Amino acid sequence: MADTDFQRQALQHLNALYNFAVYLTRNPPEADDLVQETYLRAFRFSHRFEPGTHLRAWLFQILRNTFLTFYRLRERETAIAEDGVPDWDVPMFHDTSTDEGRALEAHTDLERAMRRLPEEFRTVLLLAEVEGLPLEEVARVMACPVGTVKSRIFRAKERLRGMLKDYETK
Repeated sequence: MADTDFQRQALQHLNALYNFAVYLTRNPPEADDLVQETYLRAFRFSHRFEPGTHLRAWLFQILRNTFLTFYRLRERETAIAEDGVPDWDVPMFHDTSTDEGRALEAHTDLERAMRRLPEEFRTVLLLAEVEGLPLEEVARVMACPVGTVKSRIFRAKERLRGMLKDYETK
C-alpha cells in the first residue's frame, strides 16, 4: 500500500479515534495529543500494517497502547472550573426543556458510570458497542481471546445495570 493511500485511509478514522481518546483521557487537549501521537506512530510504522486486515482496529490498538504507555502511568489532576465542577462534567446545554433535561441527566449519569468501570471493561464496551468493531477486532486491540472480550462486555453491562438501576422501567 502506498504511503499516501495508507495515510488517506488512516485519516478516515480520525473522529472515532478522537472519541475513544476522550473517553480514555477524559481531557480534550490530552485526547488531541494522544490522537496525534497515534497517527505519528501509525505513519512511522505503516510498513508493519498488513494490507487486507482491519486498519481501524490496528489504529485503535496503537492508540490504546500509547495511552497505557504514556498517559495512564502519569498522575493527572482533574481540571476544576471556578465553580468547583470538573470541566468535563459541565452540562453542555443550560436552557433545555424538561424532557431534554432528563435526557441530559441520564447521559451524564451514564458517562459517570462508564468512568467508574475498570479500564479493560470500559474499553471493550466502547470499542464493541459504541464504535461497532467486531469482537475479533476488539480482541486484537485488547490482546486477549474473543471469549475474554465477551466476558468483559457482559460484566461491564452488569456493572452498569447495577450503577444505573434507578433508570429501570417498572
